[in-house]
Amino acid sequence: MNKLDHKLLHDFLHIAQPYFYPVERSSSKIFLGLLFLLLIFLFATVFIIVSLVCIVSQTIFGESFNSIAPGLVDTIKHIINSHWIFVIILTIVIPSSAFWYYRRRIIPRWQPWALLTLLLFLSLSVSGLNVIISYVGNFFTTALAEKDQPTFWRFLFVYAGVFVVGTPIVVVYTYTRQKLGLYWRKWMTNKFIENYLNNRSYYQINSERKIDNPDQRIAEDIKYFTNQSLSFLLTILGSLIDVISFTGILWSISVPLSIFLIFYAVTGTLIAVIFGKKLISLNFNQLRREADFRYGLVHIRDNAESIAFYQGEEQELWQIKQRFTQVFQNFNLLIGWQRNVDYFTTSYRYAVIILPSLIMAPIYFAGEIKYGDITQAGFAFSQVLGAFSLVVSQIDNLTAFAAGINRLSKFKDTLEDRQKKLPEIINREIDITENSRLVLENITLNTPLNYEAINKNQKTLVKNLSVVLQPSKGLLIVGKSGVGKSSLLRAIAGLWKSGTGCLKRPNLEEMLFLPQRPYMILGSLKQQLLYPKINQYFDEYTLHKILKIVNLGDLPDRLGGFDIELEWENVLSLGEQQRLAFARLLLTQPSYAILDEATSALDLQNEAELYQKLQTTKTTFISVGHRLSLLKYHHQVLELTGNANWQILSVENYQAKVR
Repeated sequence: MNKLDHKLLHDFLHIAQPYFYPVERSSSKIFLGLLFLLLIFLFATVFIIVSLVCIVSQTIFGESFNSIAPGLVDTIKHIINSHWIFVIILTIVIPSSAFWYYRRRIIPRWQPWALLTLLLFLSLSVSGLNVIISYVGNFFTTALAEKDQPTFWRFLFVYAGVFVVGTPIVVVYTYTRQKLGLYWRKWMTNKFIENYLNNRSYYQINSERKIDNPDQRIAEDIKYFTNQSLSFLLTILGSLIDVISFTGILWSISVPLSIFLIFYAVTGTLIAVIFGKKLISLNFNQLRREADFRYGLVHIRDNAESIAFYQGEEQELWQIKQRFTQVFQNFNLLIGWQRNVDYFTTSYRYAVIILPSLIMAPIYFAGEIKYGDITQAGFAFSQVLGAFSLVVSQIDNLTAFAAGINRLSKFKDTLEDRQKKLPEIINREIDITENSRLVLENITLNTPLNYEAINKNQKTLVKNLSVVLQPSKGLLIVGKSGVGKSSLLRAIAGLWKSGTGCLKRPNLEEMLFLPQRPYMILGSLKQQLLYPKINQYFDEYTLHKILKIVNLGDLPDRLGGFDIELEWENVLSLGEQQRLAFARLLLTQPSYAILDEATSALDLQNEAELYQKLQTTKTTFISVGHRLSLLKYHHQVLELTGNANWQILSVENYQAKVR
């Protein structure tokens, strides 16, 4: 259990700390130390503010203030005149010095610390109001029981004053918590998205399938993490304040009740921890299975036409029901365990109602305490017990939070470890260097190897391949399905690196890849044409001209202009999408273009027009295809013959071979 707690704390700090303090050697201890010093500083600040308000109020209102808060000013003056004043000064000086010392790390993150400071200050204020309310309630109920009308009305007005002061404090406190949570979520989301899209991590993660549903982890888990982190921080702080504030009150009223409270809370916490270990794994599985079910529904939506053509409704229904069955079964098990926990927590809470009165009744009947002492002791008992029993009262939220931490931590670790390589003996990589030309020297390409596939057999797709692509000379890659034609293009793009040899190529910004099924972005028609460099500028006349070349000149008028945003995958046919992708190519005119069956959905006339136009540009292109009609647009043929073998042929020799 200690290992589990330590790992959970480590994972939590690994995720939460970077927003407030940079991750460095021993930085977690520094961060926690600064947080602790901030709390001490705020405690001292609140004491100073309360002391000034009380002293000024007594000076202005005199005996009226003493009748409301008897002995409070004398207690404050006693503290000021004792050695405790030096302790208070130190609680101001030491935290201030620490924050000044680490200012270079904190100033770039001043906004999170400012909001956190305000939030903790307001939290202390809310807890202080609870202490005031407990005393007001004591005097109020005692006056009511003793039919003391002047005291009753005086403290009724005091309660009204607390209500007036407390309402804006509580409202601003809630707003500040939500504001900090929102900014924290924004920062974390941006960081995760940047790491997810950096260095093609998204491609590797989705290929290796080591992380399920990264979209949910970014969209939902981060939101839940930031909200719950602040909620638990404030709950723990409030519990700490309640223990400090109300234990003294409770001890002064009844020592036996205080001792019983500690025993009761410790026992309840141990039992709750036993239940909680099982709930963490169940909540983790529930998050994953809910995401799988939602993905299944999205998959049906995105492939509605294909499913309709295949009449695959029955199969899709079976698949989606299978996913929901897993959701149902795990949730059924989860609520069963929650029921067991509720048996304990409900009886645990109900016992609190009667226990203080049961223990204090004998001394009340003996006349040793007043009726108001019972109500105040009951309030103090519930506050302190709630603080000590935090695990019991929050067991469901804690286990769900722990499951969320595990999911985010695994995702974050995977993104950070993306650059780590396997041992050189196991994972040899193709050496990629920049060059003005595209050159493959002794390339041996294997299927990708990841950490989870070390003991599995790798397949060699091509061995000792050497090709030099001359500028403005087209290369056509042919071969049977499955021999590695598209895989070779992945290697050129740097997506697959497992193998040996040297690949020389231009910078990827000078190359454009056109897959068989073009990628349609979420954006306007203009952005579709400019992708991936959507910040470059072309006037609409030029865009219209390019669309006419690819036989899509009517597209803007038919769909509503260049700024219209539609679901392009559903609006355009595959042939129209391929022509639109060719328009991108003709518009940007990169140094090299890689076309993976980029005209497979087009008729021969459209294919001819596009390739003929491409030949008039300075773009050097490589095509993958099965059609013999492509031969006339290329100068060389690379034939992958299977079993990692290959041969380079002229177009004429290849034509003679296939006849």
